[in-house]
Amino acid sequence: MIDHAVVGTTPALFATTVKFYEKALAPLAYKKISEMPDKACGFGSAAPDFWVFANGQSDTPSHVALRAEDREAVSKFHEAAVEAGGKDNGEPGVRQHIHPNYFAAFVHDPAGNNVEVVCHNAE
Repeated sequence: MIDHAVVGTTPALFATTVKFYEKALAPLAYKKISEMPDKACGFGSAAPDFWVFANGQSDTPSHVALRAEDREAVSKFHEAAVEAGGKDNGEPGVRQHIHPNYFAAFVHDPAGNNVEVVCHNAE
C-alpha cells in the first residue's frame, strides 16, 4: 500500500509547479495541506499524500498515477492541468491495450514529470 508519492522540481520551478498542482488536482478534491516555503508542498484530500519537493532534479522526471472515482474526474483533471500550464501527454480515453476499462489522461507538469489520472470503472 502506498502512503505518499513525491515529484521533484528545481528550486526555480517550485512555485510554478505548486500552482500547477493546486489547479490540476482540484477536480480530484486535492488541495494544498502542508507547505515548507520554497522546499516542499503536500497535497491531499484529508492528509498530504502527494508531495512536490524542490530537490534540484528535473532531468529525471517521475511518473505518478492517481486514481479517480469516475471518468468525468479524469477528463476534468486533464482540462484543469492543461489550463494550468501542463503539456498534454495523452488526452482522456480508454487504453484498451492495458484493459477494457482503463480510462486515463496524461499531462507533463512544469518540471517535466508525467502525471496520469486513471479510472478503472466501466463507463
